[in-house]
Amino acid sequence: MIDEELTELFLAANCTGTVSAVALDGSGEAGFGADEPMVAGSVIKICVALEAERQFADGRLDPARRVRLTAADRTPGTVGFSLFQDDIEVSLRDLVAPMLTISDNVATDALVRAAGLDSINASLRKLGLTETVMTGDIRTVIDRIGQDAGFAGWDDLTRWRPPSDAENAAATTRMRQGRELRPATATRTTAREMTTLLRLIWTDQAGPAAACRRVRELMAKQLTKNRLASGFPYPATVSAKSGGLAGTVRNEAGVVEFPDGRTYAVAVFTRTERDGMETPMNHAIGQAAALAVASIS
Repeated sequence: MIDEELTELFLAANCTGTVSAVALDGSGEAGFGADEPMVAGSVIKICVALEAERQFADGRLDPARRVRLTAADRTPGTVGFSLFQDDIEVSLRDLVAPMLTISDNVATDALVRAAGLDSINASLRKLGLTETVMTGDIRTVIDRIGQDAGFAGWDDLTRWRPPSDAENAAATTRMRQGRELRPATATRTTAREMTTLLRLIWTDQAGPAAACRRVRELMAKQLTKNRLASGFPYPATVSAKSGGLAGTVRNEAGVVEFPDGRTYAVAVFTRTERDGMETPMNHAIGQAAALAVASIS
């Protein structure tokens, strides 16, 4: 029954989707294409945060170390440090906050450089998350999208003014078929692996307790409230990390907690081949999560 409802829900939003929901007390789980690899988008920043916090906790990284973020080498983005015009300095520890709360790309790339891309992926493998892979920092991913659309990189793509609808459509098709928008070659995960990771974080099994606690605390402060949270009105609370990419991918993974103590890890990943579907996809994410949780509660 839930499969039919989710199929219709995603169809109405002009997208495809996968879902995983897991009760943290082990009382049940629900899935819809839960093991299908999907483009992760910024949901992967949960993994970056966890690795950074693990390295803070075990002494491999100094959380107070100052990092200079220069205007000349700034990762593109729509919020946060990407909009700053001047060089700034900030501690590694404080970079985790904007990464998880507003999905700051500059902060993410600074943390990837500090913690190490190989270390991030190695830690995921040790946790048994073999289908979750980060292929590069955010700047690399964004530039690959521009390159696959037929430009030198992301900056050239965003400066381009298509001379016709046909040429715009052709560039969009090339972009959607490119490396970072194909699950086989993109930064990727599955809905089930994300709920597994969240369960491990919420039960202090993903790393030192202090590391897990900080990731939980910051995910609770994410500003995006129109995806998972739209399916769970007050008094339920949602701690989550959203993700999206190039108007094609829209995702969110998080933990839903009810006043009676019931707690669920939920992940919904969606993809569209049409333009302008962001709002319907956001709504579908919340409704799909609500359906999945209701089926096991």
